[in-house]
Amino acid sequence: MPRNTRRNLITGTVAAMAAGAATSSAQTKPEKKVIRSGPKPATPPLYSPTIQFGNLIFISGVGYHEKGDIKVHTEAVLADIKKQLEAAGSSMNKVLKCSVFLADLKDYAAMNEVYKGKFGDEPPVRTTVAVSGVPGNSLVEIDVIAYV
Repeated sequence: MPRNTRRNLITGTVAAMAAGAATSSAQTKPEKKVIRSGPKPATPPLYSPTIQFGNLIFISGVGYHEKGDIKVHTEAVLADIKKQLEAAGSSMNKVLKCSVFLADLKDYAAMNEVYKGKFGDEPPVRTTVAVSGVPGNSLVEIDVIAYV
């Protein structure tokens, strides 16, 4: 095949792919959707607990604000996340990213005992840090990104 013909073929193919991508993205532009467990608040809240954007689900930090040790807190937080994911049409197995914020790093091993296996056989990527304080006196706060 002559050099110019090959170049024109490649250029034409790339142009067609770009045109198809532009048409495809224009047709499927995702929109932000707030997923609520109750009625819309009368005034704008500080944050939304669950947002869907396209096929992605973002769940804000979930804490537990009752008495109990790190295992009780972790179990309650993960149960709440599971409930929010299912309400959005997702599941714990579809979590891609998980961020864990501990009030005290000494709770790391006990938190892991409860956490292990909650996301299926192939858990999400995860970041775990100890912070100077978790709001509401929770011993752990977890946020996730999942897909539908």
